[in-house]
Amino acid sequence: MQLESMYQDIILDHYRNPHGRGLREPFEAEVHHVNPTCGDEVTLRVHLDGDTIADVSYEGMGCSISQASVSAMYDLVVGRSVTDALGTGDHFTTLMHSRGDAAVAEELEDELEDAVAFAGVSKYPARIKCALMSWMALKDASARALAVADPAIPTGGQKA
Repeated sequence: MQLESMYQDIILDHYRNPHGRGLREPFEAEVHHVNPTCGDEVTLRVHLDGDTIADVSYEGMGCSISQASVSAMYDLVVGRSVTDALGTGDHFTTLMHSRGDAAVAEELEDELEDAVAFAGVSKYPARIKCALMSWMALKDASARALAVADPAIPTGGQKA
């Protein structure tokens, strides 16, 4: 029970003291994602330096899970290559589909840092989309930003 309480404290801290919040320039891509189930929203911008994520800035509204998730994501991806950041996103998705399996959380703890606190969220299917929304926005915005750098890269035809 102490671990769950600590995880809840981490999520609430990211919600109350968001890291990277506020839309900034410059940026190569901006996307707006909405979770229609509960109304969570995030507008996310990605600025690249080559293939490195130089900055992620965002504005959003919604539940503590969705807003804390984007804050924790910010800490994990800025300064990393797009490939590495999206790989971390894949690991976060694995955590979200673990249904609270402590072994999965333990295995991913070093890579996910504060984001491992969302392990408990994975027990509640209705809340998983809240936690994953910002990661899906990052994936979308990164593809668009890379396409700006190299127009030969397809963006998947999605609209913001």
